[in-house]
Amino acid sequence: MPLPRLRAHLASAVLNVAGLWLLVLLSACQPSADSDGRRAAADRDTVLRWGGDAEGGAPFVEADAQDPSLVRGFDVELAELMAAHLGRTAQFTQVAWASIEQSVARGDVDVGLSGLEDRPALHVRYAVTDPYFEFREVLAVRPADTARYRSLADLKGQRVATLGNTLAYRLLLDAQKDLGVVPVSYDDNVHPYTDLLSGRVEAVLLDHVLAEQAQRRTPGFAIQPGTVATGHYVGVLAQGREALRDSLNVMLRLRMADGSLERIFRRWQVWDSAQAAFQARVLQSATSAPGGVDAVGEVVSSTPPLSDSDSNYLPALLRGAALTVVISVAAMAVAVLLGIVVASGRVYGPSWMRAALVVYVEVVRGTPVLLQLFVLYYGLAGVVRLPALLAAILGLGLNYAAYEAEVYRAALQAIPRAQLEAARTLGLSEWQVFHLVRAPQALRLALAPMTNDFVALLKDSSLVSVITVVELTKQTAIYATNVGSWLVPGLLCAAMYLALSLPLARVARQLEARWRLP
Repeated sequence: MPLPRLRAHLASAVLNVAGLWLLVLLSACQPSADSDGRRAAADRDTVLRWGGDAEGGAPFVEADAQDPSLVRGFDVELAELMAAHLGRTAQFTQVAWASIEQSVARGDVDVGLSGLEDRPALHVRYAVTDPYFEFREVLAVRPADTARYRSLADLKGQRVATLGNTLAYRLLLDAQKDLGVVPVSYDDNVHPYTDLLSGRVEAVLLDHVLAEQAQRRTPGFAIQPGTVATGHYVGVLAQGREALRDSLNVMLRLRMADGSLERIFRRWQVWDSAQAAFQARVLQSATSAPGGVDAVGEVVSSTPPLSDSDSNYLPALLRGAALTVVISVAAMAVAVLLGIVVASGRVYGPSWMRAALVVYVEVVRGTPVLLQLFVLYYGLAGVVRLPALLAAILGLGLNYAAYEAEVYRAALQAIPRAQLEAARTLGLSEWQVFHLVRAPQALRLALAPMTNDFVALLKDSSLVSVITVVELTKQTAIYATNVGSWLVPGLLCAAMYLALSLPLARVARQLEARWRLP
């Protein structure tokens, strides 16, 4: 057989064998995909996946002190009632409170619980259960202020704490426009009350459930008897799960009628006459308009509808961006000045000073900046009560000073020894050698790393939201939670960060080109 024809036959044989193996692999994979799908379907039939945030704490959801791998709370027991009604087993998934709705939309869980507040926009984007609990927004104040601060109108110009992305936060934003109240947003429901006792804020506006829980945990403040507003906790499901939502609504009414929900709420010390009246209204509404979620919501809702137009959030994002710039510039100034001092001490200081500065650098670089912010703002509150903005600037500045110090030290030590000796030979003092010969060249070497550090600090400034500073990322999180999507808020936030960092990078490149060493 001619050689070209032999090669063609061999190539054809190789292709046939490869095709055969490909068919075998595909046929082997197909049953696996089918079996995965069947397993997923079987799981859906036997398990009710629900999402909540154990960090929120009891009485919603909290880690069991006896076995931290388990959770407890009235939403935990409610989820078990829902699962039992459907003939399934409740399966808990930990989700950050602010992300529960997005997790439901992604299909990570079947239903979201954990004290989720009802609001009109929620019904547009999700299948929402009937309300199962009515809460009251109440003011907490120090005992000496009970006669002074009875309502939001009495708190003009005063700092009032609350949780971000809640009905209470929206009420405070309205009060800021109308009454001059200063809202202070927190990420947890513990520090608003500790800061109330320490004098950082004058009042706290939150659900009566959280206020009474905090009073049991940290006594020393008073809860005013008046109600600022009322709201309702609901379960949230993805659109398209209306059949499951309706089954859960049937369960809620049945368990209200037979007293199961009352027994759960009594166990968690959140049952009162107002709750009994609320359940009576829900059951009466269900009798007159069976299956009517809107009818139930109309009877019990006292929350005014709120507009969630994207344009409404742009001014807040711009304010957040401006605050991000202020924090970043001020913190970088602290980092540069302190970094120069530390680097100089490590190069020129005595041995004991060098050892102490090495400890500072290694401790700061070896611990998370988030932890340092917590310690600076909350941990030292008993010694010095720093304002949140000052604590944010100092926290970031002290952290980045350690990195800057290492950059400057390396730059100082990179200057050739021959240059320094030549300067000394000419009769220059050590100070003259430093600021005329060594420092100017070191600055040129350190310019590029400094630019990188400033861009990194600009992004790390988002961490200061944990100490109540509402900067760009926090404003974006509020925006995303309210509109129910991270797409547009995330793109806007990214565009603003780029708009802040790209000009800086361009200026730094120009300076590097101008000051480049020959």
